[in-house]
Amino acid sequence: MTAPSLPPGHRVLVSELGESPTDAIDHHLTLIPMPAPDPATLGPKDVLIAVKSASVGWVDLLMTSGQYQHLAKTPYTPGLEYAGVVAWQGPEVAHVAVGEPVYVDGFLAGPRSLGAYQAYGGFATYAVAPAEAVRRLPPQLSFDQACNLLGNYETAIHCLLTCGKLQAGETVLINGASGSTGLAAVHVAKLVGATVLATGRSDDKLAVVQAQGADHVLNCRTEDGSPGVRRFREDVKALTGGRGVDVVYDGVGGDISVESLRCLRFGGRFLIVGWAATPDVARGKGQRGAPNVNVLPTNIIMMKGLTVQGCPTVISTLNDPSLRPPRLERLLAWVDSGALRPHVSHVFPLTEFQEAMRAKWRGDVIGGCVVRP
Repeated sequence: MTAPSLPPGHRVLVSELGESPTDAIDHHLTLIPMPAPDPATLGPKDVLIAVKSASVGWVDLLMTSGQYQHLAKTPYTPGLEYAGVVAWQGPEVAHVAVGEPVYVDGFLAGPRSLGAYQAYGGFATYAVAPAEAVRRLPPQLSFDQACNLLGNYETAIHCLLTCGKLQAGETVLINGASGSTGLAAVHVAKLVGATVLATGRSDDKLAVVQAQGADHVLNCRTEDGSPGVRRFREDVKALTGGRGVDVVYDGVGGDISVESLRCLRFGGRFLIVGWAATPDVARGKGQRGAPNVNVLPTNIIMMKGLTVQGCPTVISTLNDPSLRPPRLERLLAWVDSGALRPHVSHVFPLTEFQEAMRAKWRGDVIGGCVVRP
């Protein structure tokens, strides 16, 4: 199939893994010229996408240092999730057409995927994805919103609903609520009728989280600004009539995990979603092992009769693919009805990809952050 002549562009290249994400950003990521992929080299079920927006996610950062559970083979282009316009499609692709706006499923294409498309991330002018990974852009969503949809909200649904069994009328404490999956968890919890208590370390960001639906917000910074978190158990007890919360959604880890265990009612559920506060749990440069492993107090867990559950969305789905179809059906129904809209606080041109990644690393972002080629 012939294709229109496409102008050259640029892509970000991870040449080797860093000791840490900041080391990788400073020394191992570069913006290089990129010719448009030649359709003659692509397959009949491939789709060539002119990227309009790519999410800058926490996983994107951890992958550059090999501190994420999945290692992408270097060199590769980061950007797990992206959205854009179809520039060419193979002759066996019928569900999308040239010029149509689309977004790409990061489970099936890009750096975190397991097949032949790992090198094609969204930090680029062009990317190639298999037909099954390409979805039509819902008219309700912008490119920026669409590339912040699947990873964040599938995580929230899997953790809160599949693992945590959160029900209408229950109360959930969401740590790191201004982050991408944290804010998604706020949205999902409210959609199922739960009461949300949200933690964070910035009054300004927590104000946005509350405007996005949280019922109560708690700043967990220490009063003198020292490391760690302040005791907020009494605040939680006051907000729950002395009972404590039913569920904790913890994507932060470290000191806040212990305080959050104290906030649970007897028999409550503690969901381990991540450990953003302690990203150096694992060794850098793709070395395996966790020399700085997080630790939870078993005495609190036992005496309060708590259920503690790890909730790895991608790994769980790889082990049981049947988990995903009902999750996607529920998520996309919320999008179609207008009940759910990802929040994107930061937008950068691709030429400023390093600053975009640093903003995500510093915690400046509320919800989503994107780069636009």
